[in-house]
This record gives sequence, C-alpha cells and structure tokens, in this order.
Amino acid sequence: MCCGIRDRLFHIPSHLRFPLRVVLTGRSYLSHYTNETGALPCANALYIVEQVHTAMNLTYRCNVDNKVSRVAWLNRTTILFAGSEKWSLDPRVILMENTAVTEYSIKIQNVDVHDEGPYVCSILTNKKPKSTKVHLIVQVPARITNISKDITVNEGSNINLMCLAVGRPEATIVWKHHSPRGTHKFVTEGENLELTSVTKEQSGSYECIASNEISSPDVRTVQVTVNYPPFISKARSTGTPVGQRGTLQCEASAVPRADFEWYKEDRRLFNGLNGVKIENQGRQSMLVFFNVSEEDYGNYTCVAINTMGITNASIILYATDVHVNAVSLTFILTLTTENALSFSPAGPGAIHDVNGAAVLPRRCVRLLLTATLLHLLKF
Repeated sequence: MCCGIRDRLFHIPSHLRFPLRVVLTGRSYLSHYTNETGALPCANALYIVEQVHTAMNLTYRCNVDNKVSRVAWLNRTTILFAGSEKWSLDPRVILMENTAVTEYSIKIQNVDVHDEGPYVCSILTNKKPKSTKVHLIVQVPARITNISKDITVNEGSNINLMCLAVGRPEATIVWKHHSPRGTHKFVTEGENLELTSVTKEQSGSYECIASNEISSPDVRTVQVTVNYPPFISKARSTGTPVGQRGTLQCEASAVPRADFEWYKEDRRLFNGLNGVKIENQGRQSMLVFFNVSEEDYGNYTCVAINTMGITNASIILYATDVHVNAVSLTFILTLTTENALSFSPAGPGAIHDVNGAAVLPRRCVRLLLTATLLHLLKF
C-alpha cells in the first residue's frame, strides 16, 4: 500500500516510525503508500493512521504480485472481501473493478463514524501470511443539536440558556451577546449560560458558536426580551403665542411599548376634541394644538403605561408674545444707544468723550444693536 491524495504520492522517509498520521481534506480519496524507492507491496508490514471527514469517499489500494495466492480486506475482525467474493453486507463498501492485475482495492462511500477502525489488506505468499494496516479516524464537524428557544422575561428575573453540540474532536461552545444598541461582546464559554437579575441592557440576541476546527463553526441564536416599566426620557415645556400652532412632546422607553395618555389638571384629553390632536409614533407622543388660545396655557401631564408599570411627567404650555417682546427690546436698545459705549485702551484714531474715554460712534452702535435685534426676533 502507499499513501496519497488522488494521483499525488506522499513519500515516507525510511527513518520515520509508525504510526504516522495523515490528515486528508477533500471529498474523494485514494490511499496508498510508498517509500522513496517506489510502491511497497502489501507484504511489507505498515501501519498508518488516517483522518477523514464524514460523507467522504475513500479508496484503499493494495498492491499484489503473481506470487500471492490469497488476498482479503478486513475491518477489525470482519471480512469485507475474500478475493473477489464480498462478505460485507454494507452496500457502501465495494471492490474496485477494471484495475491493474497487481491492484486489489476497496472503496468506502459516504464515510461515517461507524467506519472508524483498522483496515487490513491480508495476503498469503508462499504460505507466509503478511499484511498492511490502515487505522481510519473519522472526524465530524461541530454541529449544534439542541438550543434554548427564544425567551421573554421580566426585569430582575434569572435566565438559563442551553446549547448542545456534537463533533469529533469535541466541539467548543462560546456565547456572544448582541445588544439592541449594536454592541457585541463575549459572554462565556460552555454549554450553559446563566444570567441573574437581568436588566434591560441584557436584552438582545445571544449567539451560540460551536466549533472544532474541522469546518466552519455552527452558529445559532437565542433572542432574549426583557420587559421593563416605562421611564420618560424626554418631556420639554414649550412656549407658543396665541393663535399659533403648538406642540407638546413626550418620549418614553418601555417593553412592551408604552401607551400614552394626556391630562390637563385632572381632565383627560382625547384625540380630536377641544381643538387638540394626539399623535403617537413609537416611543413618542405629541399633543398638538391647532390654534392656541389663552385657555390652553397651563400645566399638562403625560402618562406612559404598560403591563410593567406607569410613570408620568409634567409639561407646561406657556404664552409668548413676539410683538410685546420686540417693543420692550427696542426700548432697551434705544436707551443703550443714547449712551456711547466706553472701552479702553483707545487705539489710534479713536473718538474720545469729554473725560478722555474712547467711544464708538452712535451710528455704529445702532447698526450693531439692530443686527442683534433681528437675530433675536428669529427665536
């Protein structure tokens, strides 16, 4: 026998001691053994350890000559073929036909773990039995066989996730957490993942990765949903002039998603009544006033509710009058321009008052304050 992959031969130096390990990759293999002088006949005692993956086709070849009187292939103590007669009941094991006269080969199709073990080409030459041995090791890629189902729990609960995998060599299992915020981090290694007193930050998908370096890892995920009561993250008071459109906004985070209610003092507000509209968009609720009146000003309460709890926040709609503020600001600016702005030290060519202090020309001051007024009126 000689050892190689397809038509490529691996020469085995004479100083090597057996067993020798040969790792094969691919789908179909032709195993045969040579030394540096050429093919070794089966009469030479040789022992090879060979590793292959499941679902592969494997061919073992034994070289014989005209001095051989009897020949057989065995697996452990079971005779597969005695000469051309098949003893094995396994349809996947066949004797190769249309080969050279000096070749006695078998083929194993779709190798699985049950094919593992020693294979012996046994011959009888001049009434002297000799053999060549190959020990087959079947490797199995890591595969997840059982994993916990998606789970929903309340905040503060304990969780135990499970992920089982098989493989040869034994599969290694790693857990990773993918949070809703997009962060990814290693959690632990092993079949079981225990989470105690979970928080909303621990929700998201938990990825089980099983690998044994035989092939690509097998990856499956468990979705963990953590219920928690609402908390209002945004509630801002707003000023709106009479006759204008006004909006109060309220934003709440919660699982399950919160329902919103609006109140003015102790009176609940409903959508489309009393000149208001309630718009809910995901985590946000808006109370819209189509035409703000004096009666609309005051304190409003945003209430967020889900099955886990309830919370609220106060928001004020207050009056603003652009015309009144503009008149007041103009009066202040007029008073300011009547008094030149002094500054020190004076540069060359500066205008000075009677006390010797440097002043800005009134025209410049008026231009500056007018620009400031126009900017402020935008708000």
